[in-house]
Amino acid sequence: MKTSTNVILAVAGIAVAGAGFWAWRSSRVEPAVAAAPGAAAPAAAGASGPPVSVSTVMVQRQDVSIVLEATGTVTALSSVDMRPQVASTITRVHIKEGQFVTAGQPLFSLDSRGDEVAVTRARAQLAKDQAALADAERQLVRSKELFAQNFISQGAVDTNQTLVDSQKAVVAADRAAIEATQVTLSYNRIVSPMAGRAGAINVYAGSLVQPAGAPLVTITQLDPIGVSFALPQRNLGAALQTMRSGGGEVMAQLPEGSGTTTGKLKFVDNAVDASSGTIRVKAEFANRNERLWPGAFVQIRLAVQTLPGASVVPQAAIIQSPRGRIVYVVAADNKANPRPVELVYAEGETAAVTGVLPGERIVVDGRQNLRPGAAVIERAQAEGGRPRRGSGGASSPAASASAMTPAATPAAAASSGPSA
Repeated sequence: MKTSTNVILAVAGIAVAGAGFWAWRSSRVEPAVAAAPGAAAPAAAGASGPPVSVSTVMVQRQDVSIVLEATGTVTALSSVDMRPQVASTITRVHIKEGQFVTAGQPLFSLDSRGDEVAVTRARAQLAKDQAALADAERQLVRSKELFAQNFISQGAVDTNQTLVDSQKAVVAADRAAIEATQVTLSYNRIVSPMAGRAGAINVYAGSLVQPAGAPLVTITQLDPIGVSFALPQRNLGAALQTMRSGGGEVMAQLPEGSGTTTGKLKFVDNAVDASSGTIRVKAEFANRNERLWPGAFVQIRLAVQTLPGASVVPQAAIIQSPRGRIVYVVAADNKANPRPVELVYAEGETAAVTGVLPGERIVVDGRQNLRPGAAVIERAQAEGGRPRRGSGGASSPAASASAMTPAATPAAAASSGPSA
């Protein structure tokens, strides 16, 4: 009987303890459940939130030049290797290495004594044949007089006429021989075929030179000068149109930042390089100051087209979203909404786009904090378009604190539940 009473008391104690635990558990859960509806209000407040501090710019209307860029190589428009046309010995060198020469200026003199003798011999032969021609002509005149007096036949006159004609041909051949020897004699005087700069001289007086040997010197034209570069085949049409319209302006950036020079597009090759998919192009530059030198590399910028009245925006304002490029446009009520744009051309820090109109305000700084329809507040701008510190922009402590408030509110609401 005593044992039963103890069992009943133990069961009653367990029941009382279970009821107490359940009451304690309910007191811990109910405040959190009660706090859940209230947590939605701070989240909603964060979604609407205070105005986001941004900086904006106006969309500008400008004429934009489409410029193609490439790396080019400076090439001489004309370069000639001077070689002798006859085997001979150099008697005199008239120029120095690196000297600028004009067209027709003597460069080298060769030993011409043998050719001078040949010219003298040819002239002597001409004189001999001219004397024979004069005698034949006199014989023809005498035979015609005798034929008129019926002393000789017509055949004798015809024979003398043939002799005269043959002798005239011999004289003509002699004159041609003299011209040939004079041409050969002229090969002993090597002159420059154009104006340019002489390169290294590889021979000296007394050197034996031959037509198949090394060049005596190379004359290179430096003014004007060309720059060769390659363009992708997709730009072939634009390059051809530019050249047909009179030659587009080509700007060459000189090495080591020593300035630029401007030339004209002069040549587009007649075939695309199948291995690289590029087309060879050449521009011509005035080079009176010798700023361009053959073999040097220069950066080329070729203007092929102009976009009149394009909408120009900073490239920093364009956002690459999963659905394409967008910008945030600020309406008159100071609310920002995304606007899809198409990039037409970009250069440097600006870009020509479609989808926005000149005069519209777009967000540049602070766009990463925006959501569609978010209210914005314009940052105070310092000189150069940079936001001032401490002027209500995102860089000021107050703005940073206010920007963090919506994100901190849900966490604070969640932490306040248990404390209640």
